[in-house]
Amino acid sequence: MADDNFSLKKGLRDDGKKFDLRRLPKPVGIGIFYGICALVALMVLMHNNPLAPDPYTEDLKKFCACALLLLACIIFGLYYDRMFIIPKELFHSRRLIWKLAKNDFKKRYAGSYLGFLWALVQPVVTVVMYWLVFDKVFNTRAQMVASGVEVPYVLHLTAGLVPWFYFSEALTNGTNALLEYSYLVKKVVFNISILPIIKLVAATFIHLFFVVVLLAVAVCYGYYPTVYTLQVFYYSFCLFVLVLAMSYCTCAVVVFFRDLTQIISIGLQVGMWATPVLWNITMLSDERLITLFKLNPLVYIVNGYRNAIYGDEWFFEHFYSSTYFWIFTVTLFCVGSLIFKRLKVHFADVL
Repeated sequence: MADDNFSLKKGLRDDGKKFDLRRLPKPVGIGIFYGICALVALMVLMHNNPLAPDPYTEDLKKFCACALLLLACIIFGLYYDRMFIIPKELFHSRRLIWKLAKNDFKKRYAGSYLGFLWALVQPVVTVVMYWLVFDKVFNTRAQMVASGVEVPYVLHLTAGLVPWFYFSEALTNGTNALLEYSYLVKKVVFNISILPIIKLVAATFIHLFFVVVLLAVAVCYGYYPTVYTLQVFYYSFCLFVLVLAMSYCTCAVVVFFRDLTQIISIGLQVGMWATPVLWNITMLSDERLITLFKLNPLVYIVNGYRNAIYGDEWFFEHFYSSTYFWIFTVTLFCVGSLIFKRLKVHFADVL
């Protein structure tokens, strides 16, 4: 209780600080962003993939990337002041975020005999059940070998489920952050912009444990950590930023449209099958269908986890996938920040 009171008082003091946006003048900030986007667009246009099976698909990828960059530039230029505030608030409140995230993690399992172990039981049971059904009953391993994937199915499955479990838990908790902390939203001087990231940081604690479990499973099957394994940190960061961007959109909308929680729950059920978690994308033979599935940013992350555990490719070798993911994520974060700031003044009245 003392820690909670200290954290709340600290939050009130932090929010009372006035952020000086003049340290980075608006024209300079916009110019830097436009310069980065122009450099990325130039790299996209000059990139040539000699192994591309279809030139039309390559041109479509370049067009989509440039269109997303243009959209991001327009949004950033029009709403710079609103979108730039949230990153600064998160940075200045980093200590408070860490304290509240630890308290949130402890509070979630307070009063139960096994405590946080309950957070580990359900995902482990899920992995075991999927492994028994798909590997032992339906013999999915034979289909994967035919598709060019020769790793044990349980390793392939775990490498896909670990990021998916984190995504589903973090998005659900981040969406409900304002509803759960409604008593803080009504505090006039409290910085409510930090609430979604508190739920994400709390979910990260469990995710780190499952990354260790994933590495242990890989070692058991003879796949020892290499220099490529370090990419797990990169893809975890990608996943964190993606969920944070989505959470700012969903947590603001769910205050006014409570049914969004149920819609997200159904979407996660569908999304698990639309993402190659239980299957492998190389099973598809149509190149255009593969491109359509790759529009899902989670495909980039799930495949990245697998490359980090038992692959031998760097993330920058997948140029279009990396470029598309970051353009999509940054654009989504800009839109999410704009929606959050626009609706922020009405949260206390509705809650």
